[in-house]
Amino acid sequence: MPELPEVETVRRGLQPVMEGATVEKLVLNRPDLRFPFPKDLNERLQGQKIISLGRRAKYLLIEFEDGASLISHLGMSGSYRIEPDLRFASKERTGEDFHFPRSKNPAHDHVVFHLQSANHGQRQVIYNDPRRFGFLLLCGAGELADHPSLKDLGIEPTGNSLSGSVLASLFRDKRVSLKAALLDQRLIAGLGNIYVCEALWRAGLSPLRAAGEVAENPQLAESLATSVREVIAEAIVAGGSSLRDHRQADGTLGYFQHSFAVYDREGEPCRRCGAIVQRIVQNGRSTFFCAACSA
Repeated sequence: MPELPEVETVRRGLQPVMEGATVEKLVLNRPDLRFPFPKDLNERLQGQKIISLGRRAKYLLIEFEDGASLISHLGMSGSYRIEPDLRFASKERTGEDFHFPRSKNPAHDHVVFHLQSANHGQRQVIYNDPRRFGFLLLCGAGELADHPSLKDLGIEPTGNSLSGSVLASLFRDKRVSLKAALLDQRLIAGLGNIYVCEALWRAGLSPLRAAGEVAENPQLAESLATSVREVIAEAIVAGGSSLRDHRQADGTLGYFQHSFAVYDREGEPCRRCGAIVQRIVQNGRSTFFCAACSA
């Protein structure tokens, strides 16, 4: 499932084309994804100008001029791509012209935004989702902060929001493992399995250690907070990690997976101490770490 860096990469790819554009038409090629599409969604968005394209945790937020917002989640295999609007294209489409390898099968193109903008002319933004586990939900003006998908989310692990003192306050007295605490979206929003494994390795902390122990040590808390911020920032710059279905909005791959220190490297040497990277299962999910250099 795409994590925060992948979603932020998609947002940045879509932003230049979508922000300021007007929705000429919205085509829904099926009645639902994970959830049914909102009733009369095309009619409600047609003619609306897109004011901003934001992100909260792993959700894309598309805000319209009437104050309404679309909440988009990519699920397991969802992706967006940008193409010229073929209704206005000056030449016929060919596989060489507009094909992006990330669109595996046009049968999975479930949503098509037909957009008009001053800077980019007519464009299509297409949502493709083979497993149909993603969703689009419409939120009315002023309702976004209280939406069930967003209202209980924790702080963002970007910028300076996550400091050692903040992390310590979040983890204080918690007996769950560091891995479980970092994945708790009510505490820190947007972290997933890949980047938690990488951040813990950078901080030299065992995923099995109790979160409350780190909260009691300001130096460890600061080290972990710094590692989380750095891993997320570097992954965004690299365009995310192209595992399975993730691609950027222009169809290109992310490259952070080439920097993995422990994730998916079971049996390989640790890049810090040379010991063997191990894999264990925590709460049904794989955890990759080096037991030799993680305290």
